[in-house]
Amino acid sequence: MFKPQILQSQLIKLVPMTMRYLDAYRAAGNFPEIWQHMSMNRCETKEIARNWMLEAINEMELGQQIAFVTVDKKSNQVIGSTRLFRLNKKDKSLEIGHTFITPKFQRSYVNSHAKYLMLQYAFEILNMVRVEICTNETNQQSRTAITRIGGHFEGILRKHRRSPNGEYRNTALFSITNDEWPKVKEKLLKTATQKQEFEVTISKRG
Repeated sequence: MFKPQILQSQLIKLVPMTMRYLDAYRAAGNFPEIWQHMSMNRCETKEIARNWMLEAINEMELGQQIAFVTVDKKSNQVIGSTRLFRLNKKDKSLEIGHTFITPKFQRSYVNSHAKYLMLQYAFEILNMVRVEICTNETNQQSRTAITRIGGHFEGILRKHRRSPNGEYRNTALFSITNDEWPKVKEKLLKTATQKQEFEVTISKRG
């Protein structure tokens, strides 16, 4: 069901991940502060980044997810990454996650544009009825950002994820449903200076 697509607004592009982006991906994510609430630093070394990307690309080829690199259109610079994954065909649900944004572009238009593009694709193209977004319980910046775009807080999943060092984290679970999407969409559009900045283009992988 997942077929890699390029999603873009006037300001960013979400481009399906390929290994040609390895160096740019690592450069965007090679900041320890990005990973302080995650299980591990996926860009700590080039080898770790390569293995993480290869795993994502393999799952894309199996049709299980779409992993994107986030590209700033003005500079043509890779500024982060995000994914659509955990597709449940029976219940028509999926998750948005594995998201990071390089520090220079945090608290900018990037998160709103990226979430808009993926939510529109999920609800209007894939006809999903539920989209989940999860984050570490302690990551208040991420929780605030998810709430700001219209995510509904459902609760805390206790001891939900295990990190490589064996410790468990609690996960804050948010969701957006298809009946909520029109209001969420309107809210996201209002965050832009001009509505046309959120016009979406969907094209085949190139």
